[in-house]
Amino acid sequence: MSSPEFKAFDNLVGRFLSVSHEEMQRREAEYRKQVEANPKRRGPKRKTITPSASSPDLRA
Repeated sequence: MSSPEFKAFDNLVGRFLSVSHEEMQRREAEYRKQVEANPKRRGPKRKTITPSASSPDLRA
């Protein structure tokens, strides 16, 4: 005798666990892009990686 709440929870967990790791990574990257594009975002800003003069790729 399962309650309707338990059935709803069980269905939700089943759907969540059926998503592959690659799909979760893709969704997370998409979400990150959307968050980073928001100029009014609160909190610390992520640092952007810029090549420096001392990097081995630029010495040639």
